[in-house]
Amino acid sequence: MHLESMKIVVVGGGIGGLAAARALALRGAEVTVFEQAEAIREVGAGLQVSPNGFRVIDALGLAEALRAVSVQGRAVRLKDYRGGEVLRLDLGGLESAEYHFVHRADLIDVLAAGAREAGVKIRLLQHAERVSPGERPSVALARGVDVEADLVVGADGLHSVVRRALNGTVAPFFTRQVAWRAVVPNTEGRGPEVHVHMGPHRHVVSYPLRDGAALNLVAVQERAEWQEESWSQRDDPEALRAAFADFGPEVREMLGRVESVHLWGLFRHPVARAWHGDGTVLLGDAAHPTLPFMAQGASMALEDAWVLAEALAGPGALADRLADYQARREGRVRKVVEAAGSNAWKYHLAFPPLRWAAHAALRVGGAMVPGRMLHQFDWIYGHDVVGG
Repeated sequence: MHLESMKIVVVGGGIGGLAAARALALRGAEVTVFEQAEAIREVGAGLQVSPNGFRVIDALGLAEALRAVSVQGRAVRLKDYRGGEVLRLDLGGLESAEYHFVHRADLIDVLAAGAREAGVKIRLLQHAERVSPGERPSVALARGVDVEADLVVGADGLHSVVRRALNGTVAPFFTRQVAWRAVVPNTEGRGPEVHVHMGPHRHVVSYPLRDGAALNLVAVQERAEWQEESWSQRDDPEALRAAFADFGPEVREMLGRVESVHLWGLFRHPVARAWHGDGTVLLGDAAHPTLPFMAQGASMALEDAWVLAEALAGPGALADRLADYQARREGRVRKVVEAAGSNAWKYHLAFPPLRWAAHAALRVGGAMVPGRMLHQFDWIYGHDVVGG
């Protein structure tokens, strides 16, 4: 089924919203994106597009545009916090798709250009205050205008007004972890690799961006209390450096280059019970926020966008097509969210004998069966929503 007769409003101009907008417009829908910011721009810093997400980018016809602004990853290296290598995973062992490191702003630019090229209208400075499901769902904008559509897609992230309309409000819980994020110059000429430095109650992830000119840094620390869930709270770089002062020289040197840093608390949200209602549907973080420890937030949103467009183009009543979308996605995202939620402790082992034994096991496993260590993630990276 083509979607020529459908008028679709997408609330949120992030990765999932823009990908869905292009996918729906290419199938004939009339799509408008409402974004509350004054410009389609980055919120955050770097991210990883793993092979499962790249397949969607490729199917949307945007692979070359992504390659032009990203770094294709070649390896993941796990290291002790003082610098000794524990395990190297060769990403070249992944079959049939690519793994990319990209600045969020650059990926947003690629997707926004792709959406506009497909005929999507992107309306900025449009804050959605509430959504009313129904046969003709509507979006109430802060400037006092109600917009009706055949379908409203909630791609509006953690604090989604569309999710609230379908599920009410459920308070998240603090994971007792906070994360700093920053981008610094790649003065050491780091190659296309992720480095994960694992220490007591903390870890640091770093990888190159923008043709290798910059490094993305994410530093996570366990902490007892936190007040606010926000991506935009700034912190003093000296507080970041103090938190990781006992790490090895490689980490200390990277953190020494930080001039501006953001800090946010990591909260765990439940996967939404209802992903769709009358004329309304959720995708990405609005449906299933995930912690960053499997680097799957962007790729899950891309997968959602493709499956939603494919399901809507199928036969049957709208409610049945939306139910098909949720049925095809819910089990997978619950598994990914659970894996991300339970992964951080592996990087934060504090008892020295336990940390030594765990790292020794990784070294032995990597030396004896190197492929097995990588292929434990086949269920994530090998998943292909495009090819079925």
